[in-house]
Amino acid sequence: MRICVFVDYWNLQLTLNKRLGEVRKDDDFRAKIDWKGLGALFSQEAANVIAGVGTAHSYEGTYIYTSYNPKTDDGKKFKQWATTWLDRQPGINVQARERKPKALPKCNTCHREITHCPHTGCGHPIVQTVEKGVDTLLATDLIRLAVSNAYDVAVIATLDADMLPAVEFVQSGGKKIIQAGFPPMGVDLATECWGSFDVMKIAAQIQRP
Repeated sequence: MRICVFVDYWNLQLTLNKRLGEVRKDDDFRAKIDWKGLGALFSQEAANVIAGVGTAHSYEGTYIYTSYNPKTDDGKKFKQWATTWLDRQPGINVQARERKPKALPKCNTCHREITHCPHTGCGHPIVQTVEKGVDTLLATDLIRLAVSNAYDVAVIATLDADMLPAVEFVQSGGKKIIQAGFPPMGVDLATECWGSFDVMKIAAQIQRP
């Protein structure tokens, strides 16, 4: 049983931050994910779901989809880390996309864009960005690798309901998809998948010391 892992980077990272932050009562908590070992661990969990107690399987690699803001220092550092370190780890393939400017909020009365913070003493420019194409890349690779028979089982680490059509298509061809999720979040996707497991139950194992 050949298993590939597909990860929406920010979906996993931010959801894990939030859930662990709630447990620790720390709104600024950031989980230190062991990205090098994550794929092998997720593939083992998927094997456990399918066979109940685990089964013989081969881990065929991890595909990670992420985004960065090219206009900030943090965004540039993140891109450097993702493309020159993470992408070079054995079995890991990274797709990183630039985040695009998001439409500014508008006044409900005059309908003009609000370009700066209106609060007294602030006045800073309002800058927002949004991911474009990350979920599409994940869905495309999920289908492409299924059609080329590169895996028997796929693990998808995302809560995005936009994945539903891709999951339905892939499973119609006889492949199995297991969601690495955070129940009760993402219940629609979990229901469509062949099976799922709760990331929080292995949260200690997927974090670096």
